[in-house]
This record gives sequence, structure tokens and C-alpha cells, in this order.
Amino acid sequence: MKPIIVIIGPTGVGKTKLSIELAKKLDGELINGDSVAIYKRLNIGSAKPTKEEQKEAPHHLIDIKEPTEEYSVYDYQQDARKKIDEITARGKRVIIVGGTGLYIKAALYNYIFTKGTTNNNYEELTNEEILRKIKEYDKKITIHPNNRKRLVRTLNKYENKEELTNEKDQCLYPIRVIGLTAPRDIVYDRINKRVDKMIEEGLVEEILSLKDEYQNSRVLNTAIGYKEFKGYIEDKKTLEEVKEEIKLNSRHYAKRQYTFFKHQFSTQWYDVNFDHFEETINEVYSDITKENA
Repeated sequence: MKPIIVIIGPTGVGKTKLSIELAKKLDGELINGDSVAIYKRLNIGSAKPTKEEQKEAPHHLIDIKEPTEEYSVYDYQQDARKKIDEITARGKRVIIVGGTGLYIKAALYNYIFTKGTTNNNYEELTNEEILRKIKEYDKKITIHPNNRKRLVRTLNKYENKEELTNEKDQCLYPIRVIGLTAPRDIVYDRINKRVDKMIEEGLVEEILSLKDEYQNSRVLNTAIGYKEFKGYIEDKKTLEEVKEEIKLNSRHYAKRQYTFFKHQFSTQWYDVNFDHFEETINEVYSDITKENA
């Protein structure tokens, strides 16, 4: 089996464009590694590949769930591994591309999950009851009883067994991880401009078409580019406030992405040439073909 190509990096650095060009050159098929692109009708805010881009190369695990359906990292692990097997059986090169590091690592490494209550709000439990349940897993843990958000997140982690076995760093496939990077100020500027472009391309109209789903959709209430609009829909925020909040949250997310990728993957990083992106494509492709020679 040829190494699976994994393309990672913060938002807005050109992962989609690189992945499509590599798929063409390497006779590959793409597996989405973004947790929001999984959902139908979340198109502009998720920055998922457009329908035209998806026609340029086979894409998998895009638009497979409704916004009101639950989908966990456990589900992604099962689906991605199935797609890896199918693509490999066809003799095609597997390329995983996206910014959700936990999803990608869970698919490729020996992450062991139990299918169960994912993203539970534990509405029936008080903060103190949640903390007691957490301490059944780890007596030493210290979380302030008033920090319900962290309490809920931590108990979800334990109940879904996202704390992994001792073999958690065992990779199950041969992989080659390609990271795209750029100076932070450039990445942040591209993020800001991309948010403005999303608004121009109809993000507000997309949100309004989804407003009835907000009450029953976890992804709409948690995903950057969508959660910020809840106040807008309720006439509590202006569009300008929402835009600035998306930009800020996206910049913070990019910083977290870098941290995760740098600590969790053995990555070959490439400085993106945004003015002549074909040079970045050719550099990556050349390195891949040299390795295969």
C-alpha cells in the first residue's frame, strides 16, 4: 500500500486546491477531514469544496449528514477507514485533507472508542453530579464546579473513551503528512478576507435557510461560521458584530490547529507561495514522486 497522503494546516492556506491537484497527478481520491463539511447545506460557512471543485476529483465524506443529525469522531473513524479500504482496493491513492486534527488522527491511529453518548449536554445532572461522575474516572482532577462547559466537555471525553489506550500513537497505515504554512500575519489576513468573501457569496442567506434547524442542531451551535449567527437570528447582534466574531474565532482556531498538528503528526511543512501557488503544488508533488522512486 502506498502511503496515505494527509494534507493539513490552518484554515485558508490552500489545502483544498493542493489536494485536488495532487489527486489529478497521482490518480488519487480525496477523503474529507473537516468535521463541518460532513453536513449537507453547510456550504459557504464551512468553506467545503464547491460542486465544481468536487467534480475535478473524487471526494468522499462530504454532505453525508443533515445538520440535525449527530455525527461523532467515532463515526468518522469508522467511515474514513471504510473509504480507505475501498479506495485502496480500486488501486487509487488515498488523500485525506482537512483541518480537524482529531478526526484525521482517529482515522489513522489506534484510537479506541466506544459508540455511545457523544456531545451529551447532561441536562438532567447538576454541576456537582457531573463532577462526581468525572471523579469516578480520575479522582485527582480539579475543575471548578461553576465551570459547566468544561465539566460537560470533560465527562463527554471520558464517557466516549477519548482518552485512549497506551497504543494511541500507533499508526495503522503508512502515511505522509504534508503541512501548509505561512507567516501568521498572512494567515490571519487571509482569514479576515475569507470571512468577508463568505458574506459576499451569500453566507447570511445560507444561515437564514438554516435558522429553523438551530434549535436541534449541535453543529450549527458549535461550528465557527455558524454559531456566531445565533445572536443575529435572534436580533441580538448586528451583522458587523457577527463578522468580527467569526474572524476572531477563526484566528484563534488557526492557532489551535497549528498547535495540534505540530504536536500530533510527523509533518513535512511547506511555506505556501500564494502569488504562484503552482510552485507549491510542484514542490510537494516532486517530493512525493522522489520518495516513490
